[in-house]
Amino acid sequence: MNIQPLDGLKIIDVSSFLAGPFCSTQLAEFGADVIKIEMPKIGDALRRFGSITPEGDSLPWLSECRNKKSVTLDLRTPEGAELLKELVRGADVLVENFQPGTLEKWGLGWDVMKEVNPKLIMVRISGYGQTGPYSPRPGFGRIGNAFGGLSFLAGYPDRPPVTPGSATIPDYLAGLYGAVGVLLSLQALQKTGKGQYIDIGLYEPIFRILDEIAPSYHMKGYVRQRMGPGTVNVVPHSHYPTKDEKWIAIACTSDKIFERLATAMGVPEFGGEGKWGTIKQRDADRENVDNYVTEWTLKFNRDEVISICEQYQVPCGPVYSIDEIFEDPQYKARENIVYIKDAHGREHAVPNVVPRLSETPGGIKSLGPTLGQHNDEVFRERLGLSEERMAELKEKGVI
Repeated sequence: MNIQPLDGLKIIDVSSFLAGPFCSTQLAEFGADVIKIEMPKIGDALRRFGSITPEGDSLPWLSECRNKKSVTLDLRTPEGAELLKELVRGADVLVENFQPGTLEKWGLGWDVMKEVNPKLIMVRISGYGQTGPYSPRPGFGRIGNAFGGLSFLAGYPDRPPVTPGSATIPDYLAGLYGAVGVLLSLQALQKTGKGQYIDIGLYEPIFRILDEIAPSYHMKGYVRQRMGPGTVNVVPHSHYPTKDEKWIAIACTSDKIFERLATAMGVPEFGGEGKWGTIKQRDADRENVDNYVTEWTLKFNRDEVISICEQYQVPCGPVYSIDEIFEDPQYKARENIVYIKDAHGREHAVPNVVPRLSETPGGIKSLGPTLGQHNDEVFRERLGLSEERMAELKEKGVI
C-alpha cells in the first residue's frame, strides 16, 4: 500500500498562471487533494501559455497542474463567493496569487476566511507581498528577477542584463517557498490550533538566494557586477569550450581542488606553493587563469575533459541542451523524466517528482485536468448541490 505523507490534506487553489499553482502541485504530488478553481469558459491563463497540443492544452498546464481536480467558479459573483466559503469550511489550505486587495474586494480576504475556518492555512503570493508601498503593483516573474537583484547579475559586464535562465524562476521559487510555508504552518497548527496566512512576494525568494550579495554590500559597499559565466570569490569556476564545439562547467571552489586541476592539466607547479596556489592569487589574475583553462579544454572533446577531471576528482559537468538531457544515462537511471498520458491519451514527457522519499514517495497520477472536469464530483458530491441547482448556476455563469 502506497501511503503518501499528505494523504487527507484538502487544498483549494484559486490561484492562476504559475506561482500559486506550482505551490499546490508540489503538495498534490505527495498526496494532497487539490481542487483547482478556474473561471467558467475561460480557465486559467496557464492553459493558453506556451506550446499547445493538437487538443488545445498547453504543455505548461499539463505539467504544472498535475494531480489536481478542476472546477469552474466565478468568485466575483455572490453565489460563487458563497460556494468558495463552503469549500473552504472543509479544507485545510487555500492558495491564491491575486494582486493584493482583489480577494478583499470580493469579500473573500483573510479576515473573512479565517472566520469561515479558524484552522485555515492561506498561501498569498503576489508581486511585492501584502504590505509595503509597492504591494498594489502587479508583478510577474520577469519583474521578480529584476527587482530581486538577479537580472542585474546575468550577462556580461559590457552588455545589458539578460534573462537569468528563465523569466519564470521567481514563480517556481515562490511556489516552492509557499509549499514549505504550508508544511511549517501545519506543524504550527498542531501546536497552537490556529491557522495562519503565508505572505510571499515574487522577488523575495530571488533576493533570498543571492548568497553574500547583501552582507557584502553592507560591510564594504561592494556592488557585484555582471561576470558572464564567471563566479565571484572563486576561479576557475566557469564554462569552458571544448574541441568538439561543446561546453563544460568546471568548479574549483577551493585551493585543494585547483591543485588537482593543475595536476590534471600537466602543470602541478601552478598549484600549492605555485603562482596560482591560492584563491587570492587566482582572483588577482582571473583572466589569465580562465584563458589557461580554456586553452587546455580546447585540446580535448567534452567527454575527454570529463574523463580527465573525474580521474583527478575535479568537479565538472557538461553544459547540456535539452536533447542531451533526454539521452543522458544519469537522467534515465534516476527516472528524472517520466512519460504520462493526458486526458486525451496523448503521451507527454514531464519532469519527475522532487524530492525523493524512500518510504512515502510522491507520484504523478494525472496531468493537468480539462476545464471543469470535476464540477459534478466537487459540487454535487462534496457540497451536495442538486442537479437543478447546478443547472441554475451554470445558466448564470457562476460555474
